[in-house]
Amino acid sequence: MNTTTNASGTTTLSIDGMTCGHCVQAVTKALSAVPGVKVRSVAVGSAEIEVSDSGAAGKAMAVLQEAGYPARAMVATDTSVSSKPAGGCCGGASKAGAGSGADLSGSTPKGGCCG
Repeated sequence: MNTTTNASGTTTLSIDGMTCGHCVQAVTKALSAVPGVKVRSVAVGSAEIEVSDSGAAGKAMAVLQEAGYPARAMVATDTSVSSKPAGGCCGGASKAGAGSGADLSGSTPKGGCCG
C-alpha cells in the first residue's frame, strides 16, 4: 500500500505556487476534472482528495503540474506546509519586482492561475 494514501483512499497533497484565493479556485477546478478524484478540501498550499486508486493520485499531480502548481503527496506523518510562495500567480509576480515600483503588467510568469 502507498504510504501517502490511507485505507480510506484519502491523500493529502502539498502544492507549490498557491498564494491566494484565486489559486485555490484554480486548483479546485483542476482537481475536480480528474476522473477518480473527489476533492475534500483545498487551501493555500495543500489539498485533501479522495482517490479511487493510486493512478488517480498520479493523474491529479500531473494535472496540477500542467496548471503551474507542482504537487507531491505528503507522507501521513508530515503535516508541514511551506509558507513561502513558489510561483503561481501572486508569488511569481511578487518575485518579479513587487515593491520596486516596477510595472508588473505582462511580467506574470507562465503557469499558475494567471499565466
